[in-house]
Amino acid sequence: MHLHKYEKIWLTFGIVCLVAFLSIVGVNAFAQDHTPAGGMHTIDPEKVRETAPFNEPGVKQLDDDTYQATIIASAFAYDGGQTLQVPAGKEIIFKLTSTDVVHSFTIDNTNVNMMVVPGQVTTKSYTFKEPGKYLIICNEYCGTGHHYMYTEIEVTE
Repeated sequence: MHLHKYEKIWLTFGIVCLVAFLSIVGVNAFAQDHTPAGGMHTIDPEKVRETAPFNEPGVKQLDDDTYQATIIASAFAYDGGQTLQVPAGKEIIFKLTSTDVVHSFTIDNTNVNMMVVPGQVTTKSYTFKEPGKYLIICNEYCGTGHHYMYTEIEVTE
């Protein structure tokens, strides 16, 4: 098989670009320690309710300006204790995991949108600027009762 001079040039150019692209992605992913957006911490999905901090779901104050909301997603509800109530203007660290299937944790009108995978601890921090009630929904189809999977978070002054 005979390749024309220009075909050889374009093939060489394509292979060099592919190698360069994969090298850049590899360096960024491994050498700079990139991880999935929620982190790499995992726990046994069958022992979620026995593992801290998920053994006590709910909102806890960590210091003057930081709160942690620990939430367990399962078919077809979010377990975050009695009520999810946080203050406006303070950093809220959301820690979530699932006991059964993949869910999502999306707070309407914010940029909080997390995948909740069984046994993987997903973490995201957010600061609510305005008080009010915010709808939390699951955007990942998780079964026949998926449309019932929602709750609210109340942001107070």
